[in-house]
Amino acid sequence: MNERLIEEVLDELRPALLGRPWGKVFQLPAHTLAVDFRTGDGRYLLLSADPARPRLHLIARTVRELERSSPAPTPFALFLRKALGGATLRALSKDEGERVVRFKFSVPDALGEEGEATLVAQLTGRSANLFLLDERGRVRIALRPTRGAGQTEGEVYGPPERSPAAVTPLVEPKHGRGGPDVRRDGSASLSEALDRFYLRQEAERAFDVRAGAAAARLRQQAANLRKLRDNLRRDLEGHGDAEEHRRAGDLLLANIGTAVREGGKVRVTDFYAEGTPTVELELDENRSLQEEAAQRFARYAKAKRAAREIAERLEKIEPELAALEDKRAELERAVAARDAEALAAFEGGKTDERVRDGRRRAVGREKGSKRSSAEKGRALRRYRSSDGYEVVVGRGARENDELTFRVARSYDTWMHAADYPGSHVVVRARGKDETIPHRTLVEAARLAAHFSQARKDAKVAVNYTQRKFVSKPRGAAPGLVYLSSFRTLLVEPGEELERV
Repeated sequence: MNERLIEEVLDELRPALLGRPWGKVFQLPAHTLAVDFRTGDGRYLLLSADPARPRLHLIARTVRELERSSPAPTPFALFLRKALGGATLRALSKDEGERVVRFKFSVPDALGEEGEATLVAQLTGRSANLFLLDERGRVRIALRPTRGAGQTEGEVYGPPERSPAAVTPLVEPKHGRGGPDVRRDGSASLSEALDRFYLRQEAERAFDVRAGAAAARLRQQAANLRKLRDNLRRDLEGHGDAEEHRRAGDLLLANIGTAVREGGKVRVTDFYAEGTPTVELELDENRSLQEEAAQRFARYAKAKRAAREIAERLEKIEPELAALEDKRAELERAVAARDAEALAAFEGGKTDERVRDGRRRAVGREKGSKRSSAEKGRALRRYRSSDGYEVVVGRGARENDELTFRVARSYDTWMHAADYPGSHVVVRARGKDETIPHRTLVEAARLAAHFSQARKDAKVAVNYTQRKFVSKPRGAAPGLVYLSSFRTLLVEPGEELERV
């Protein structure tokens, strides 16, 4: 508000408020108060120190409307209620050359004698504020944190210093410095016109915030889809060429009796190529040719399934991206038309769950395996033991519960560091009557020790048992379990297993 507009508002306020008692104070958002001067016509004085829109004028609201929009009162509002209780407005003025308005009150003390207090509305943009002054003009309390001479508690109040760029020009522009473009057509008063203007501004700003949030969500969804697409492509590359894995397995079996091994390499005859050349393959030194061939065939099956599944998922991503682009265009049309109803309808749409999960990775899965939603969870670590067993490690307490009571089967082996908080560890058995090799048990126990608060100890005791002997007491906190039977291994913490 510029000085000219403030003067016009004061001319309207004086006959309505002078001589009126200070009544109830409503705390409104954005450093704004509504004061009941008991005008009898349902109007309240609005005082706002919002740096973006400092202002004062009358507003017509019901008590229920004010109470519904009132947050918890600030210390300033509570102080005013006490300090100005029983006060009467005696004078209303504006400082010359300043956007500062003073409300002077007579306030009865405990003995019934009249004292004075002044409420200052400083409508100066970024330094906008409300102050309560004592009889000597000293600041008792301010609505917003203050700085500068005459702006802090205990000092004699003085308007904020202006920077050279903020000095009022000789020729004031249309509407004046800080003056809003207020159209008074159809308004019964200047206050009503101002109220309509600022309500319209609030609605426009709220529309922009909602539109910006909707656009940000679309951008994030598109980014997640692109990330998912990139992850799927990387996973496809990581599985390698399925046919190459199968060909290597066939060659190893075909050369069982004639292959020449040297450490981690083997030379075989390629009976399937023209001229039957000799080719060299890399393999694990600890595996026989039959075991290596089985491993290659397993990788062939896994890569083939993964290629099929990933291709299916990749086919769905491009249409989803196109659908998001259509939504973006729809949103832009709603924003350009400032259509609040269209924006509300747009916000009411549901997001495809797959769009939100751009971090999901494609993995090959064995046919017929039944996996719970928890096992597909984001927080489980998976390792492969030296004997080929899957070892699953939880993270937090809730993920430990999911691993133990939703993922693990009754005949799987369960582990946890003894007497220390840490991760639950599960060794996945291949059958109900299978005995897990001791080497795998030791490797899994080292993981349990590593992912516990005892990880810096030289040796850690780790309890292990079958999952069927693990139970959860009623009402126990996440991660807390009871073991009805267990054994203990003493191991050195470590994480040397292959992560899968």
